[in-house]
Amino acid sequence: MKEGDLELLIEIAKFEDSVDMEKEYKIGWSWRHVRIWPATLSRLFKDGYLDNVFRSNSYTGYRLSETGRVMVTSKQQEDAAEPVTSQQLDIAGNIFGDIIGHDEVKELLKACLLAEKPVHVLLAGPPALAKSLFLWDIERAAGEKAIWLVGSATSKAGLWDIVSEREPQILLIDELDKMNAADTAALLSMMEGGRLVRAKRGRELNLSNQLRVVAASNRLGMLSPELRSRFAIRTLSAYSRADFLTVVRGVLASREGLSPETAAEVAEKLDGRTQDVRDAIRVARLTPQLGVSRSIELLMEKN
Repeated sequence: MKEGDLELLIEIAKFEDSVDMEKEYKIGWSWRHVRIWPATLSRLFKDGYLDNVFRSNSYTGYRLSETGRVMVTSKQQEDAAEPVTSQQLDIAGNIFGDIIGHDEVKELLKACLLAEKPVHVLLAGPPALAKSLFLWDIERAAGEKAIWLVGSATSKAGLWDIVSEREPQILLIDELDKMNAADTAALLSMMEGGRLVRAKRGRELNLSNQLRVVAASNRLGMLSPELRSRFAIRTLSAYSRADFLTVVRGVLASREGLSPETAAEVAEKLDGRTQDVRDAIRVARLTPQLGVSRSIELLMEKN
């Protein structure tokens, strides 16, 4: 076997495991599907690592031979036997500095993000209680190591595709109660045993990273007992009026780039009209064009 051939076989195995070979590639895949030159595939076939399942003047279809699959499996088992060391997350002490209160939640999340093995956390409670703010702060601190998903926007195979391609260390899920059944089933398997299952096609992916999941949900009653049992659940309490104004000022200044004076003006003019930080963010983003008062007038219904 030439240097680099094993890596090619592993990529081919990943492709075959991501599709339904019996239905979609009954006559095998071609070089265009795996992006490997025909001459290289011909050599791998001659060496016994590929089977030629179809040949015509215009198409040559391959699939991994038993020998090729054994080579890939042996390499995967060898890698699995080696201790996996996840990159240490750089979580600053002030990661949640723009969130007022919820000190125990902050302490719990920091510990879970830095723990050697995953502890998954679910933040629960009605809207406008800073649940999304916690997810935003984690995403900002973790950068490319984190992926943000909204449960209502995932596709039937979205969780598989995103996690398998990007291999994050942290999965952030807002509106967990709105995630579809296929992705929920995949999430359950991933959180339980480190395997991501593509339920539609019965495929499995062994994750190399131990994923940590931090999620938010407005309605705990919509979640199955199996899913709830995978999480440490913390229910957030409502902000006081003074705390809400402080949060708005901090978020608009640190995240939206408003001057402290303009951020304070937005907070004061929204006082008594909303308890949702998202309303303040929308106002902040329109303020350069419309000014604070006009932005609030156009965005907020008059009570």
